[in-house]
Amino acid sequence: MRFFSDNAASVHPKVLDSLAAANAPDTAYDGDALSARLNTAFSDVFETEVEALWVATGTAANCLALAAMCPAHQGVICHREAHIEQDEAGAPGFYTGGAKLMLLDGAGAKLSPDAVEAHCAAIRDDVHQVQPAAVSITNASEYGMVYRPDEVANLSEVCKARGLGLHMDGARFANAVATLGCSPADITWKAGVDALSFGFVKNGGMSAEALIFFDKTLAADTHYRRKRAGHLQSKGRFLAAQLLAMLEDDLWLDNARAANAGAQLIAAAAGNRLMYPVEANEIFIKLSADEAAQLRGLGFDFYDWGEGQARLVTSWNHSAADVRPLAEAIAAL
Repeated sequence: MRFFSDNAASVHPKVLDSLAAANAPDTAYDGDALSARLNTAFSDVFETEVEALWVATGTAANCLALAAMCPAHQGVICHREAHIEQDEAGAPGFYTGGAKLMLLDGAGAKLSPDAVEAHCAAIRDDVHQVQPAAVSITNASEYGMVYRPDEVANLSEVCKARGLGLHMDGARFANAVATLGCSPADITWKAGVDALSFGFVKNGGMSAEALIFFDKTLAADTHYRRKRAGHLQSKGRFLAAQLLAMLEDDLWLDNARAANAGAQLIAAAAGNRLMYPVEANEIFIKLSADEAAQLRGLGFDFYDWGEGQARLVTSWNHSAADVRPLAEAIAAL
């Protein structure tokens, strides 16, 4: 009956099993056998050679990636409602040493190439204005909208022309891949992404996220930044074990498909209440205060999302039987 956040979902049993299996002495920090497997495992997923680092949170993954791309005196272009702006308590500025977030608008919390180009063109090339160094996009976006490979590639074209790095916040990357049915490579490095924050906690993981560098020149200093930021855990094998368990037999993708399927059941019931197309596992609907109270009175838990709006989130462990009562309750309002 809980639909307020996939962060609150249970941990997949295979992830828990991986922790028990990892509970044997090994080298500390990231020198263990499991951590040593990450580069190869993620390179197989993305069909190219990558460098993969574990971190404990999505905030750390995002901000370490941005710190690798953006010096303190420059800026990162992102959507006005991006997670790095709205929900990370100034962490990008903390990790980068003061870099500015340069906020743009766009439907469904997505950036367009034209908006990025127009913003860059309006900045004078002199010491009195902050110069952009990177662009950060979220896939799926903060409103559950998915960037297609061609959309990412078009943004990358602007970035490359202006010498900007391109970061993808993939807190729900798995849900985007499941929706698109494409390979992970198609919406990342093949489309011009330099670094990806690959989310696992929302998708059945427990306490490990992956930072993936397609441009491996960005990775070297990040090892030092990760340590300085307090994210080089002494028993890193337990983070590596979680990530490897999620990659095995594409568990990460199966989990995302299950969450997306639940979202589609709710979307079908919501009809014209939908505020955005449902392309991942988030559903935004128009809901009056009285209607919200009715649903909560039936035992359903979700976030209010501004006046007359609500956000519902399905998780990997929501079966059709779990979701159907909510769908039916919405349809009956």
